[in-house]
Amino acid sequence: MNVSIICVGRMKAGPERELLSRYIERAQKTGKTLGLSKFNIIEIVEARLSSASARKKTEAKEISKNIPDKAIIIALDERGKSISSLKFANNIANWRDEGKSDICFIIGGADGLYENITSSANMMLAFSSLTWPHQLVRIMLSEQLYRTTTILSNHPYHREG
Repeated sequence: MNVSIICVGRMKAGPERELLSRYIERAQKTGKTLGLSKFNIIEIVEARLSSASARKKTEAKEISKNIPDKAIIIALDERGKSISSLKFANNIANWRDEGKSDICFIIGGADGLYENITSSANMMLAFSSLTWPHQLVRIMLSEQLYRTTTILSNHPYHREG
């Protein structure tokens, strides 16, 4: 299964990008034996139009170009469902076991996601009801993807409370 993080905005070089890369590399290494073969980060340029609606619509077109046919789509949004790390890992394992070849996590820009992305998503996921900067959401998501690979491989990294 290919795992993609499609996000609006570019992350600059620095400690945040390094941390993101570290978790993606760890997920890539651990995921190989689990059928999670490829982890991608696809950055979409932020639209520079005058209205939020026009920006979101333009960004949604670019996001959609990067979603493979029949991919599982997970939209990250503070209005989404909050789930545990174990449930997150089990969802990914179930989709993998059902033969799904792609899963795409979508992170919007400053204005959020256009409704065609959220309405077509298989799941709306929230890390909390707080609003987080997209750079931090990428890092938190990449850590959860790494955590998923450790849960699925029975590695001691994850501990249930």
